[in-house]
Amino acid sequence: MIRICALAAAVLSILAQYAIWFYAPVEETMGVVQKIFYTHMPMAWWSLVSFFVVFVASILYLARRRDAYARLAGAAAELGVLMSGLALATGMCWAKPIWGVWWTWDPRLTTTLVMWFVYAAYLLLRSSDVGGQRKDTVLAVLGVVAFLDVPLVFISARYWRSIHPAVLGSQGGGMEPEMWLAMAANLVAMGLLWLALLVARTKQLAAGAAVTALLRHGSTRN
Repeated sequence: MIRICALAAAVLSILAQYAIWFYAPVEETMGVVQKIFYTHMPMAWWSLVSFFVVFVASILYLARRRDAYARLAGAAAELGVLMSGLALATGMCWAKPIWGVWWTWDPRLTTTLVMWFVYAAYLLLRSSDVGGQRKDTVLAVLGVVAFLDVPLVFISARYWRSIHPAVLGSQGGGMEPEMWLAMAANLVAMGLLWLALLVARTKQLAAGAAVTALLRHGSTRN
């Protein structure tokens, strides 16, 4: 599954890049810098999906106490922090020529930054020795509570005074059909890459846990 998703993501990414640079028209107002959108939007989208997976896996862990759910939550959190961080970085590169500043305390940007810090703290706690045997339970509770900020990120550009465009608005964000197709291709390509990385990282965490258990068992016997 990992190889299939990775190969499909590679092929579709090549097609998506062609669509971005040669098929989709140059945006009339922003010019060629608008093409950052085709990378920025999928990263932001899949980061939110990642945090939703953390939320669901955390609930499942609290309900069933299976380590597999804790590992899935950890893998998804890592991908979410990575992709939301890259979304913030690409957004800043887009904002500078359009807004004239690298950063502004816009509702969408602010809620996204808060979300990034919350899940970065989740990963720091996960990598620490704090909590002992109840560590996974504490992380699961945090994974559920942290998700409260995710809907705020999604609705912030719609219901608060924000200069950040609401791309999925009622008027389609003013995008041409070719732009939507290029964005959709990149969204699917990044989704396939996201799935491959999620499965691979979850399996890696499972293998690491198995090795740790074997080492602990061996040291106990000795």
